[in-house]
Amino acid sequence: MRVPVITGADAFSARTAPPRPTTPTKATKIAAVRTALPPHRYAQDDLTEPIGDLCLPPGADRAVLRRLHASAGVRTRHLTLPIERYSDLRDFGQCNDAWMAAGLELGEEALTGALQDAGLEPADVDLLVCASITGIGAPSLDARLAGRVGLRPDIKRLPVFGLGCVAGAAGLSRVHDYLRGHPDDTAVLLTVELCSLTLQQRDHSPANLIAGALFGDGAAALVARGSNCANGAATEPGRAGPSVVATCSRLYPDTEQLLGWDIGASGFRVVIDAGVPGIVRDHFGLHLRAFLGEHGLTIDDIETWVCHPGGPKVLSAVTDTLGLPDDALDSAWHSLATVGNMSSVSVLHILQNTWQFRRPGPGAWGLLMAMGPGFCSELVLLRW
Repeated sequence: MRVPVITGADAFSARTAPPRPTTPTKATKIAAVRTALPPHRYAQDDLTEPIGDLCLPPGADRAVLRRLHASAGVRTRHLTLPIERYSDLRDFGQCNDAWMAAGLELGEEALTGALQDAGLEPADVDLLVCASITGIGAPSLDARLAGRVGLRPDIKRLPVFGLGCVAGAAGLSRVHDYLRGHPDDTAVLLTVELCSLTLQQRDHSPANLIAGALFGDGAAALVARGSNCANGAATEPGRAGPSVVATCSRLYPDTEQLLGWDIGASGFRVVIDAGVPGIVRDHFGLHLRAFLGEHGLTIDDIETWVCHPGGPKVLSAVTDTLGLPDDALDSAWHSLATVGNMSSVSVLHILQNTWQFRRPGPGAWGLLMAMGPGFCSELVLLRW
């Protein structure tokens, strides 16, 4: 695979702008994050053989499959359906119908739970951004949820498809952009990813087998408020969440083939190129350091790392290229082990766990980051 060389005006190392103020006048406050998981929870070992039955030809050697499941860094995962029901899904239409039905249930659970945690009502929401890459619908999930949960008829909606794993971070960035211009508003980011419904039966390609070893299902909702809003319940002493200080998006040239879907009659056939960790090692650190430098910060200033768990090789590449301590991404490794890679949901799941169990002190800096199809990355600078 040809690894792109980024040079000239696009080179990350070429940025020489002086540091900007690190505390904007219009900060976005994260008021709550809530994850919802399907009820069907499995140990990784209990999924290996059933997934082999779905994906491999009869009588095929399963040694590679078993090695993939053992090395994926996943101990348990949640699935939308009981594992024995996946063989009943005969085509993309049936998979997508299951995505819509389960997505509405999980989306409602995550959305209403996050609003409750923030001390808000559905009618308080001015913007709903809804991201998913594992199913499609028109009307979209957000439109179908509006009446179910009591959102206002004049709510602004933004359904997002195609961002994949990066959508949790990129969705938060776009919510921040909106709230800077609408400081009196409240916005919700909802991500719903039912990755198991995209598994291709009778497909023993390496990418499909990796996906079958790595991905799990879930939904997450994040409530954010503009700078003029009154504080919600989540900002009471001892429960305060972080503010979004700045964001940064980056597309990596000539990398479109690395990650995404090949879409056909059978639905979404995953594309996962082995070159992804190399792109991370070669370019991600330069990009991240330049972004922090624009705000007068270095890697050593970041106390909390909220990193999407793309898989063991990607997490190791991030650790190596940033020169992080071995335990810096423990929250990502823990999320990968307990629920698998949930695409755009994962980074919000990690943020929720950080908030609940490892919340930094007031004034501490954090960085939320993810990568996805494009190939692209998104950085969100946080301050607690």
